[in-house]
Order: sequence, then structure tokens, then C-alpha cells
Amino acid sequence: MAVLLGVDTGGTYTDAVLIRDETEVIASAKALTTRTDLAIGVGNAVTAVLAQSGIPAGEIAMASLSTTLATNALVEGQGGRVALIYVGFRASDLEAHGLIEALRGDPSLLLTGGHDHAGAEVAPLDEAALIPFLETLKEDVSGFAVASQFATRNPAHELRAAELVAQITGRPVSASHNLSAKLNGPKRALTALLNARLIGMIDRLIGRAEDQLRALGIDAPMMVVRGDGALMSSAQARERPIETILSGPAASLVGARWLTRAETALVSDIGGTTTDVALLRDGRPAIDPAGAQVGPYRTMVEAVAMRTHGLGGDSEVHFVSEGLTAGVTLGPKRLLPVSLIAVDAPEVVHNALDAQLRRSVAGEHDGRFLRAVPGQEGEGLAPRDLALLERIGGAVWPLGEILRNRVEQGALTRLVARGLVQVAGVTPSDASHVAGHLTAWDSDAARKALELFGRKRGGSGLRFCPDADALAQIIINRLTHQTSLTLLETAFAEEEPGFGLSPEVLARHVLMQRGLSGHRGVVRIDAGLNLPVVGLGASAATYYPAVGEVLGTEMILPEHAHVANAIGAVVGRVIMRESGTITAPREGVFRVHLAHGPQDFPDAERALSQLETVLTQAARARAQSAGAAEIECQVTRDIRTAGVEGREVFVEAELTVEASGRPRVAVG
Repeated sequence: MAVLLGVDTGGTYTDAVLIRDETEVIASAKALTTRTDLAIGVGNAVTAVLAQSGIPAGEIAMASLSTTLATNALVEGQGGRVALIYVGFRASDLEAHGLIEALRGDPSLLLTGGHDHAGAEVAPLDEAALIPFLETLKEDVSGFAVASQFATRNPAHELRAAELVAQITGRPVSASHNLSAKLNGPKRALTALLNARLIGMIDRLIGRAEDQLRALGIDAPMMVVRGDGALMSSAQARERPIETILSGPAASLVGARWLTRAETALVSDIGGTTTDVALLRDGRPAIDPAGAQVGPYRTMVEAVAMRTHGLGGDSEVHFVSEGLTAGVTLGPKRLLPVSLIAVDAPEVVHNALDAQLRRSVAGEHDGRFLRAVPGQEGEGLAPRDLALLERIGGAVWPLGEILRNRVEQGALTRLVARGLVQVAGVTPSDASHVAGHLTAWDSDAARKALELFGRKRGGSGLRFCPDADALAQIIINRLTHQTSLTLLETAFAEEEPGFGLSPEVLARHVLMQRGLSGHRGVVRIDAGLNLPVVGLGASAATYYPAVGEVLGTEMILPEHAHVANAIGAVVGRVIMRESGTITAPREGVFRVHLAHGPQDFPDAERALSQLETVLTQAARARAQSAGAAEIECQVTRDIRTAGVEGREVFVEAELTVEASGRPRVAVG
């Protein structure tokens, strides 16, 4: 009887669960996510679940980790400083495909080189320009991304550029052809860029988590959940961290299916930073054919068709004023709840809140605090940013005592984006403490922060909401409303045929909103969801019953819903996919595009056979490397032909091999 350990590091909590023989939940536990070092939270959660279960650490046969780290980093604009090497493309491609925005001021180099659609070299790689670029930046960036035109048809220039990066800088390098076999060079470049940015963060997490487990006496292999819900080894995750985006949401879908046996339902998982919504159809989550999208980024990563919104228990509460009316809106960025930072620095927080409450005039930064994140690298910081970081030091500060002028606001924004500083402020978690739904942190600090927030004045000149209890309910109601919109957007996105408008417009359409409230006038309008919702996450039981009422649907809140991600981490399968293409550059020639370069064959069947053999070997090897046992392989062929003068002519073929199996576990 194997005992499996699943761990999920969310934005606020880290969950751990023990499952016996993939059929029974033995125990579960939570610990606060330690953003300064996520592995500490992992160790705390695992220690708690072992103590609760009474099972010796040595009996753990496998450990698996799902994490929102990569997803949250992209949503919040965090990650290391990296450089992009862009081969064979035009400067206009950087701007046209969103790469300028994704670079966020990080260095890039456009080089001559690249190949054509048939894999033939267009121009030699300009190594003379690449080498000084690498020499200049080798101490200033954490990694490099390389993308070459038509690298999926011939990766020679990406391979050579990556070789030079390794030789000259010793930094990690992400080559686009290793992350996707599909065409669309700019999109592959974006994927490689984001992968490079995440490598340091994921490497630190996995390394420290493995250290924590070993210190507890757990010497089992560690798996990591990918964005499609499948498992990969920790070593593979270190090389391809981009594949862990939507890891947490994907694990929640696998866990939701395991917990409820639901065939068709919307699954909504609320965390501290994001709410993730997906459709479970016929018991399986669909893969997004356009590639995973997180925040503004559309990548080429295979992941569940998930809509991720910057909405969670720790979302920033914004004051909005239009005309004479005022209100609040939530997200998309996360703040530390005031009730939480008050636990870490009670004297600083309460003294500041009390002083602010005594003032008759509300200050711009009332109720806000900040602290530096220890152990993070500050390489490549501008002098002003570095000076601000040093001034913050290791203490918790009221925000108004640190920011001396407007210019420093920009420096603070950059430090937060780099993950070097955390800001605390009013969140729905604070509202829930005031309302009595939560008691884990400092409710008094939450109440004081809400009282300060309620002093803000709208266009009428009146204070927005001086009563902290009333403001808490306003914030919770806003969370209900925005959650309902995210569910409706996902539902409309899955409607076939569509309604001719975007899901965002349809969810907010006056007819939809009137229908949800059961409009009765000359016209009768009723609207709602036509399938159940599975609510997951630690705060689902607090917030989601009201969401079900608004949408007029069944809200399923399963037992262990609060640790569904951790459950999904251990009940999944290892799945590795390898894809390849065959083209016909001229009649009688069938070109197989392989990792080491193109290879020509005189007939289609020999080319297909060779590609299938190579892909099967690669997929099986990756599955074995991930620790899969009893591997099964499935081959999908997509052969495209055209009718020319009464005969079928081969145009192109794409083959995909999927190797899958359950992780191998050592049964005591």
C-alpha cells in the first residue's frame, strides 16, 4: 500500500495531503505560504500533515508538487532579468507581437541568420555580433532566451547560439524549438523569453523543497505538475519551468474530477492571487489549442483551457469614484493582507494604524505597509531602485514613511515587479476577518485598515463608508460579483455556436445581468448557468455559496475542496508528447524535420515511419526520465494532401506521439 504526498504552494496557503494507494485521503494540512522562501511553507505543511496522520516520513513513496509560482509571477510581472537573442527576424516583429512589452526593458539582440520553411539556411548566423553581446551581459542577466526563424524546421542556429551562451556566460539558456514544435516564431520567442525569466525562481523552489523533504526524512522522488495536468520530474521542471504555468489550476481540475467524479461542470478554484475557471467535459479537461494564456501573455505551452483572472482572497481593493457615486473593485494584483503582516510586525502595524486613525485628514498611503523579500537577487537594478531597496532593509514599514516623492513610486513599482518588495493593504481576506468568516490572523488590524479605507471621499465629498462592517460586506459582495463574471465569461467562451460578441461583453450584457436577477416587466428574462459549478480553494466555502445563488446553479463544495490542488498533484499521470513535421519541398522528396536537422526520404511512408520511430523513442525516454512505469504510446497522424490534376499530392504531415504511465513508486 503506497503512501503518496501531494503539495500545492498557493499564493496564501501551502497545502499538503497524504493519499493511500491513490484511493483514500489519509490526512491534509495547511501552512502559510512563505513568499520569501516557498520551501519553508512546504516544510511546515508537510510537517503538519505527517504529525496529523502519524505516518513515518520514510513510508512516503512519492512526492508531487503543484505550484502557482510561475502563473503568479507572470500575472504580477515578476521574474529574473533576461536577454533575448532573436535570429533571422525583423525589428518590427518585436513590437508587432508583444515582445517589447514582455521584455519590460530587458536587453535583446536581433541577429542575421535563420532558415526558411523547408529548413534551408537563409543567412549564416552572425556570431561576430553575438559574442560581444554575451560578454557584455554575462554578469547582468540571470539567463538567455534564443529564438531563430523556422527553428522547428532546422534548429541549427538556435543550437549554436545556445552553445555560445553556455560557453561564454554559463547562464541558463532557453531555446524556443525545445519548448514547442509548432510554427510561429514570435510566439515561440515569447515562450522562450518567459521560460528564461522563470528558471531561477522554479529552480530555487524545487531545490529548497527537496532539501526540506530530505530534512524531514522523505527520500522519495519528486514530481511536478505541468500546465496540462500531467506530471514531470523535478529535473524536467527545472529545465522547462514555463510548462508549470497553470500547474496549480491544472492540478485542481484533476483533483476536482477525483473528488466529485463529475463528468460535466465548471470548476472554479479561488486562491490568494488568482481565480482559475475551466470546463470539465466528459470527465476530462480540454487542452487550449491556442496555447496557455496567463495575464497578457499567449504562450505555446500545452495547458488546460483555463481562464485565469487576477482575483483572489488577497486581491488589492481599489477605491473607485464616478461622479457622485463611489465603490470598490478588486485585483488584478495581490497584496499582503494587513491582518497577515500585522502578525509578523504587530507593534509597527498597530502603531501606524492608530496614528493614521487619529489624524483628521486621510493620507494617500494610509493602511499600507511594505517590506523587502530577503534572499532575492537585486542584480541589474538602477541606482535609484537599489537605494530604495537598501532603505527598506529588513524591516516592515508604513508605506508613507518610505516614499519621499513621486519618482520613488516608480522605483517601488519596479521592485515589486521584480519580486524584491511586498506591499500590504486592504484585501478581501481582511474583509472576511472583519465579517467574522476568518480568524486566522489579526482581526483588529483588519478592522483598523478598513476604517481607514472607508474614510476615502468620492465625488460627493462624503466619506465612502465609515462603518468597517458595512465596508467588509461591500468588498465581499464585490468578490461575489467579479467571480460570477469570470464564470460567465468561461461559459460563454465554451458556447457553440457563439453569440457574435466576446465572452467579456456577453457576461456583462444588460440582458444577461437583468436575467440573473429574474427581470419581470413587459418582458420576462431569466438567465443562469446550465451546469453545476465545483468550487475549490480554502475560501470557497466562504465566498462561493453566494456565487451559486447569483448564477442560479448548483454549487458543489466537495470534502477536501480546500486541498484539491494537492490531491490532483498525486493522482495524475506522467504524459510526454513529442511532435514533428514532414514537408515536401519538391516532388519526390519528403523532408523529416528532426531535432538535429532535416533528413530527406524518397517516399512518404519511409519518412512517416522514421519520424514515428524518432518521436516514439523521444517521448518514451522523457516519460522514463520522469519516472513513469508501464508506459503506453499513442500515435496521431495528421496528413494533409491536395488534389492536383486528378491525383492526391502530399503537402505536409504532422505526427504526435503521446507516452503515458503512472509514476513508479517504491512500495514498502
